[in-house]
Amino acid sequence: MPQPHTPRRNDHRRGFENSERLRELLTRLDAEGPDAWRTDLVAAELMQHAAQKYAALARKHGLDPWEAAGAAFEAMRTAAVRRADDPWAVITRAVQITCIAENRANGLLCSVHQARRPRYSSFHDAERFSDRENPLTDYHPAFRADPFATDDDDDGEAFEEPGCTGVESAVEDTIALLCWHAWEPEIARAAVECVCARLAESVSRAGAYESLRRDRHARALLDIPAPSWYRLLRIILGAPDAHLTGTSAGRGVLLRLLIGESLRHLMDDAALGTAIKIAAPGVMRGRP
Repeated sequence: MPQPHTPRRNDHRRGFENSERLRELLTRLDAEGPDAWRTDLVAAELMQHAAQKYAALARKHGLDPWEAAGAAFEAMRTAAVRRADDPWAVITRAVQITCIAENRANGLLCSVHQARRPRYSSFHDAERFSDRENPLTDYHPAFRADPFATDDDDDGEAFEEPGCTGVESAVEDTIALLCWHAWEPEIARAAVECVCARLAESVSRAGAYESLRRDRHARALLDIPAPSWYRLLRIILGAPDAHLTGTSAGRGVLLRLLIGESLRHLMDDAALGTAIKIAAPGVMRGRP
């Protein structure tokens, strides 16, 4: 006895490649309402087919096949696709544009909506400063920051270049301040000069601070205990804590001297004096 014909699962898939069959299916799903896309088995097979169809295109742009299928789904729901002479051609172009935009958005660190616009997509991908072989100062003068410059310098006035009288005076006053508060003169001078040398090589105080904090070799040459060294860096270069930005503790002794505070004023700063005394190597070594 002949068995009734049962449509094979692949019958639907073969029909999907036919633009007219696809148009009929999309028209029916649109007429049945949004819930049809969630409940219709043929719609589910259509999306699986789309994921397979655009998998290579998705991988080309570093995306998951189902991200391409999602772009196809958005296009399939539009009236333009249902009215097009070739619905698959319109869908394919829509998926291609979305994949390109997704890839550009990932590179530019922006939204897909922005990446679709030429005013944003024309830029190169975002990159870390550390990925560049040359320093940023080689690319634009705006990146040439004075070693002592800070974000809170709203007046835009640059400090004097290293080697000028103002900087030399600030260095000598810093050494004198340390000596005033129980530091040995030789150790104080060697430490301050080491900090200033690294500062001249860095683009910011924060960069110099982090470099010196990790430099065990410099600390060993100076023969300064780690606690004293870390405290000294905060005293001279300023504390890197965000909540201290713009405060005396955040600016550090060198910057305070450069922006016009006198040595006498710093000597009268009780909190600063206490911090310098505690940081003195003899005091730190004498602690249990």
